[in-house]
Amino acid sequence: MTRVAIQGYRGCFHEQAAREFYPSGGAGIGIVECPTFTSLFEAMKQSRADALVIAIENTISGGLVPNFELLREYPFKIKGEVYIPIHQNLMAVPGQRLEDIKVVRTHYMAINQTRKFFEEKCPWMTVVEYEDTAKSAIDLSVSREKGVGAVASVLAAEQNGLEILARNIETCRQNLTRFLVLDEALKVPSRAVDKATLCFTLPHKPGSLAQVLTVLSFYDMNLTRIQSLPIPGQEWQYFFYADITFASYPRYRQALKAVKPLMAGLAVLGEYESYESNLRRRSAAQNTQTHDHRTG
Repeated sequence: MTRVAIQGYRGCFHEQAAREFYPSGGAGIGIVECPTFTSLFEAMKQSRADALVIAIENTISGGLVPNFELLREYPFKIKGEVYIPIHQNLMAVPGQRLEDIKVVRTHYMAINQTRKFFEEKCPWMTVVEYEDTAKSAIDLSVSREKGVGAVASVLAAEQNGLEILARNIETCRQNLTRFLVLDEALKVPSRAVDKATLCFTLPHKPGSLAQVLTVLSFYDMNLTRIQSLPIPGQEWQYFFYADITFASYPRYRQALKAVKPLMAGLAVLGEYESYESNLRRRSAAQNTQTHDHRTG
């Protein structure tokens, strides 16, 4: 069984991402709860976890900047990614109606994401900030309080025996979070690799970034994301974190060889299969299995 470290409590979106990435809906994984993002990496370093799942960016709030630094500071490599739609749900102890709920507890980010729902649909409810979305569901399942609700994921409701009174109550429905998977035991064959995450530094001279991007473009590398962070103690010097996708792994290796002399430093944080390619491959495998079953 693969022990996967997640930030937060069981039923959170990190666990949902873990179960999405690993086969059979995560039936073969064990969840290791961690309080902070740093503690995810420490859990792997101390062999308390075999893998970790970490949020790296969101379509609304952007990149989780401190997590980029963790990817650089620790030696573990990215082996995959997952995109999870963030759907918030109002839940309570079974047997109640919306009209019965007076107080709702959840994390402050979930409050921000669902404020419009409570103002327009349930103005009689008082929404109270809680330490975590999943934890609000866990604690409610223990206390069994009537008249109290929680806002969390469907997974949290299922795991804690709570009844969902209103689904998908977030204001913005196009809310996706990208999670990275780091698993030292997982081997990604080069034929499946079509995405990489790089961290590089550049000489402090005009046009250095433009040169790098020109070379990557020449080799048909598609830059899907770039993030710059200051290098502590070095004025106007930056770490650049970049995601690139490509159709040919040999061509990608050629691009790295060509671009490296233009950089002051280069670290490959991971080479992996993009989420879109992973979905296509799994869908094709399922279709093949269905066909074989029908014709067998």
